[in-house]
Amino acid sequence: MAQKKAAGASRAARRRRWWNLRQRWRMLGVFEINPEHEFYQLTSMIKEGMHASLQTPVELPGQNALTTEHFEAEETQAHEGFVMQTFAAPVFAKLRGSLNLTEEEYMKSLCSEGCYLQFVSNSKSKADFFVTNDKRFFLKTQSRREVRFLLSNLQAYMDHLEKYPHSLLVRFLGIHRIVIPTQMKKYFIVMQSVFYPDERINIRYDIKGCEVGRWTNPDKGGKQTIKVLKDNNFEGQCIELGQEKSWFANQVKVDAAFLRELNVLDYSLLLARQPLHQDELEGKHSLANLVIRTTKSVDLDEHPTESDPSKIRLLKDTSGKATLDATECGSGQLQAAAEATDEGITLQETTCPARDTSTDLELQEFHEHHRRLLPNFQNAVHVIDGPHCRYFVGIIDIFTVYGIKKRLENLWKTLHYPGRAFSTVSPTKYSQRFCQWIQEHAQ
Repeated sequence: MAQKKAAGASRAARRRRWWNLRQRWRMLGVFEINPEHEFYQLTSMIKEGMHASLQTPVELPGQNALTTEHFEAEETQAHEGFVMQTFAAPVFAKLRGSLNLTEEEYMKSLCSEGCYLQFVSNSKSKADFFVTNDKRFFLKTQSRREVRFLLSNLQAYMDHLEKYPHSLLVRFLGIHRIVIPTQMKKYFIVMQSVFYPDERINIRYDIKGCEVGRWTNPDKGGKQTIKVLKDNNFEGQCIELGQEKSWFANQVKVDAAFLRELNVLDYSLLLARQPLHQDELEGKHSLANLVIRTTKSVDLDEHPTESDPSKIRLLKDTSGKATLDATECGSGQLQAAAEATDEGITLQETTCPARDTSTDLELQEFHEHHRRLLPNFQNAVHVIDGPHCRYFVGIIDIFTVYGIKKRLENLWKTLHYPGRAFSTVSPTKYSQRFCQWIQEHAQ
């Protein structure tokens, strides 16, 4: 009897140690925004505002039904001590649905009783990063110019995701503005975390495809911070994808071409690696898992008569329940909610050429870029399984336009770094170099 009690106590002690280890592992690089934290008031208001906004009935567009009115939609809700504005809610609601993300799940994550987390890394961005308590979604403050750019190009972004549902572009899930009288006015966006869930990720990179300023000292100095390494840290390594390499390289080209059309540069490929356990390696090759993964991907033989790839349903969950179809997009621009504060958003006009998705060429192109097996895994769009490792990938930071300021910066760097590769170059050169890096490092 005594031996049984001792054995039980030993197992309980091991469980406690393992639980404590997982908690420390989970909190690496983040700090809880508790009542003593400087951002506690702000994040509490954001949660309250988001909860009210998500409870407001939104007219969910049916198939092929997104219109200019949906892109221009704007809602302002007054709360005690602050005002919350929500932009293009029907558009983002449909995008969330296309990811098989229910509104209940979304609200539960963003508005849970658990405190938000402050993300701590070596990023040089001046923006504030908040993470939901389950680390599923990022909230990032943005400048008025960046929000204007995203809203101006929202139709083009949605069109791209409609045509390429497996796109590596980060998924933006909401745009909001919070106004606290006499204190602050902040725009923020909600986006899907590329690195979710992150418990077993052992290394992270931010890749731009250049060399100047692209080294990070991996030494953490004993601090609980997440080191995001860069291009020069990746020297001598490769992204081992096996049969997924061709699809991955092609999708990067497609996404980079889209960003080039928007006159954008300085975007990054977020890349993280997670070793696969033996049971995962065995499970990858099992017939049952193969069927599930094939079901989640586009079944090219299931719709032999489909002439319009936008009508093909993409993702299904393991129960076989299909998600919402990819959206049809209209065009439009946003009227600012705060015109009375003289900070209205005047949007750029975006002209997108009409697309005839019914042609054989379009259908062939659609099929070529969807020969992929999605892993049986949460956040599958941003996850690629190689032979030995699972990779988390996503293209982020798509707000830098090649305007006068960046052209002058290009001239200055050309003089100071002759013959060297730096990030501030034309969008055409940037996209070419970005894709070349991927081609050289993917195997």
